[in-house]
Amino acid sequence: MDIREASINDVAGLVTLMAELGYPTSVDSFRTRFNAILTNQNYYTLVAELDGKLVGMAGLCIGLFYEYDGSYVRIVAFVVETTYRRKGIGKRLIHEAEIWARKQGAIAIGLNSGNREERKSAHQFYLNMGYKDNSIGFSKSLV
Repeated sequence: MDIREASINDVAGLVTLMAELGYPTSVDSFRTRFNAILTNQNYYTLVAELDGKLVGMAGLCIGLFYEYDGSYVRIVAFVVETTYRRKGIGKRLIHEAEIWARKQGAIAIGLNSGNREERKSAHQFYLNMGYKDNSIGFSKSLV
């Protein structure tokens, strides 16, 4: 298995993974979105590839704290294809995300995960990886 930076050539595989995450999209729509992500220096996307197939991804974003000196990295998208879960792929992606975050000078890393029933095993995975369950998220659509 190879963990590497995603490229525009990965769009079709990323579309499949985004659907697996619960956010179905078209190749054309995601290509436009991903082009914007690729040109933003605060974003970085890792993919896990096995036998030429994308089986996981981690989308990362750098932010600045208001409450502390320094920066943090937020994992804004994280998924491993269902049939490839519990094989160490998620652990490798998290590990590589943390390495990248440290290289950016980040002092912390975090993520949000939905509170739906099907996310419970993901929550346990994050806890097992050393992440703390310490906040409740809120959102509001502006469109």
